[in-house]
Amino acid sequence: MARATGTRVFGIRAPIVREGDDLAAVVLQALENACEQEHLALRERDVVGITESLVARAQGNYVTLDQIAAEVREKFPDGEIGVVFPILSRNRFAMILKAIARGARKVHVLLSYPADEVGNPLMDRERIDDAGVDPYRDVLTEADYRRLFGEDVPHPFTGIDYVRMYREVAENGRISVYLANDPRAILPYCSHVLAADIHSRRRTKRVLRKAGAAAVYGLDDLCTVSRNGSGFNPQYGLLGSNKATEERIKLFPRDGQALVDRIQAEVKQRTGKTIEVMIYGDGAFKDPVAEIWELADPVVAPAYTAGLAGTPNEIKIKYFADNKLSALSGSALTDAMKQEIQAKGADLLGRMETQGTTPRRFADLLGSLCDLTSGSGDKGTPIVLIQGYFDNYASE
Repeated sequence: MARATGTRVFGIRAPIVREGDDLAAVVLQALENACEQEHLALRERDVVGITESLVARAQGNYVTLDQIAAEVREKFPDGEIGVVFPILSRNRFAMILKAIARGARKVHVLLSYPADEVGNPLMDRERIDDAGVDPYRDVLTEADYRRLFGEDVPHPFTGIDYVRMYREVAENGRISVYLANDPRAILPYCSHVLAADIHSRRRTKRVLRKAGAAAVYGLDDLCTVSRNGSGFNPQYGLLGSNKATEERIKLFPRDGQALVDRIQAEVKQRTGKTIEVMIYGDGAFKDPVAEIWELADPVVAPAYTAGLAGTPNEIKIKYFADNKLSALSGSALTDAMKQEIQAKGADLLGRMETQGTTPRRFADLLGSLCDLTSGSGDKGTPIVLIQGYFDNYASE
């Protein structure tokens, strides 16, 4: 009998992980329990995703605000810092700003507008046109912002006025807020700059250095080594971090490759099957209503096994059904379609038969699927099992 299903996705429940736990053992036990209860069997090229927060917690990869502040004082001994293009987030950046302010005497924050890097809005886009503001050229002070857009400008989902919240992170007016889309707009206020953007950070640093900034660092340059037993991430620093407590931040996990390779090897030893394993963070998708891009982590998947490298190599079934195979129907069409899939070339890049397929990396596609499955709240499924993802219409 022909298969009636393709890709199947399961959110796997797991116990609450604490620092020092053997995460590989936790994941393997959770998979074993799920397979037993749901009458599943692991198959070749199944994919197991583990959320990054589970990995970071098991590693104890945390830093305190005081530890961040101490490093800020080292890197910015002048005590005055320009912070460029942070995202608008209580969970992601407000804690970092609090630590920066703790390590500085004056902070100038430059926000991009009308929205931050991941789409969080600072204002109604329609009102920009009505106000005659040119976001490509105009630099707005907070006074300009209030005059044009109001004394209270709440985020449509959180209800937070982020300009006010960021300014009030530190007392006595030690934080000033401006709005612009050219990072060089910070230089009249301060020449020692911290690039706080995520995906555009390399360009921001390059532009600032070329413009003559006295010192330029990024969030990825902070917390890259352990200090007095603190957590760290040598590649991403504070990027991908989020709030743990009022005084502690959880960093993006490190050394993930060893974990995914170990789980893959142990599953192979136990079952004889070669599965793929990945650590995933934010999915790479955009909400069509809120226009917020989910990806506030530096990458979707900080670690994955070798079989998840690359991109799909797929033909478009609809294209063949409407063109080459348009005269067929029923079982003849089914058989012909399977033959086309089986005969497809190893590299279809640029070929007409691929038009409309998704040219994204496996790690990003699967990480996004994992993130949508596990969610970010109370589902309690930080492990995801994906079966049949690498199958196609011709698979039996």
